[in-house]
Amino acid sequence: MAANLAPISSLVGEAADLPGMRECLQWFTREKQWINDIHLQLCRVPAPTFLEQQRAEWIVAQFRNLGWDAQTDRAGNVVATPDAHAEGPYVALTAHLDTVLAPRVKEDIGVEPDGRFRGPGISDNGAGLAALLAIARALKVCPPVEGWHADLLLVANVGEEGEGNLSGMRHLCKQSPLGKKIAAFLVLDGASTDHITNRALGSRRFEVTFTGPGGHSWSDYGVGNPVHALSRAISQFADVRLTSPPKSSFNVGFIEGGASVNAIAPLARAKVDIRSESNEKMDELVDSLTSAIERALEIENQRATGGKVAVKIREIGSRPAAILAEHSPILAYLRAVDSHLGIRSHLDCASTDANIPMSLGIPAISIGAGGHGGGAHTTQEWFRPEGRDLGLKRILLTLCLLLRDPQLTAASQ
Repeated sequence: MAANLAPISSLVGEAADLPGMRECLQWFTREKQWINDIHLQLCRVPAPTFLEQQRAEWIVAQFRNLGWDAQTDRAGNVVATPDAHAEGPYVALTAHLDTVLAPRVKEDIGVEPDGRFRGPGISDNGAGLAALLAIARALKVCPPVEGWHADLLLVANVGEEGEGNLSGMRHLCKQSPLGKKIAAFLVLDGASTDHITNRALGSRRFEVTFTGPGGHSWSDYGVGNPVHALSRAISQFADVRLTSPPKSSFNVGFIEGGASVNAIAPLARAKVDIRSESNEKMDELVDSLTSAIERALEIENQRATGGKVAVKIREIGSRPAAILAEHSPILAYLRAVDSHLGIRSHLDCASTDANIPMSLGIPAISIGAGGHGGGAHTTQEWFRPEGRDLGLKRILLTLCLLLRDPQLTAASQ
């Protein structure tokens, strides 16, 4: 790779001194107000998971107004290239469109007297999407950057949150004709510049449903009770101890069933989340969950003197665990950029869109887009734009190093 030909620090300095890059880096600081305004506008367009179309159409219009060739793919992702003639190979800069909560009215997104932005999705992932648009505009209004061996692909993808199950990124990597042409992914998720996600936290999610005949709590007492069976299954699974590496977790985050205190429920349902840094450990925990469910079913039906209960287990989400190769160019370049900009960052493990390409052996990393945020997935989510320009400079310098590396991009041709 190019990093073997010269110290990476000198490559960063060289990239930063390119005439087009100098203009772009200055533009991020000069046009702070435009970036803040577009950030607030996009967050006022609701995009809950599975219902991202309105925001996708808005993003397409913004890209086209900025001179990019943009459209939505079959999954609903927005994909944009500098012009219609771009054929790859590509380096992809991505940010997810969807939010856990959505604004009910535009006034739910606003600015506090102290300058802090507030509202659902304002940081996760308003910050990432605003960065995509800022990069898109800077590269069009500033002189062209020379020496790139690949095309930049901008992607605003669907289905990152919750039961979206990374559907947009799965489509892009596995089904889209663009997938085989992408040499590397730089994923923008949330704010901050203090972390580099180089390890993909895996997860598997299940819906467990017990069913039975139901009935009156007195006259039908003795028939199999789905609520009792589900409660027993949860209790047995919760007794599993996680005391040794790899780091793992599990959670029963949703339970429903029954209609009245004096009625035996005909159905009881729960949703279970299992996470680990190891795919093998997740498989072990899935086996433990299955055993607890089967044992609970057996006990409830042994106790029943009437109708029996049945159970169905449905997997509703699966995100692979993975790790970026230690000597990957994208990690080396990003750390060199951090050193150049004076950013102190640490490596971490998280569940992001980068899980999919990383698990397929495609270089991928996830970072924040700059600024500061908090309260994710709540109505009190917030974002402070101070320092956002530093995050944008970090993103563009890293992209430039990747796009100038002929060996990295040649691997995808």
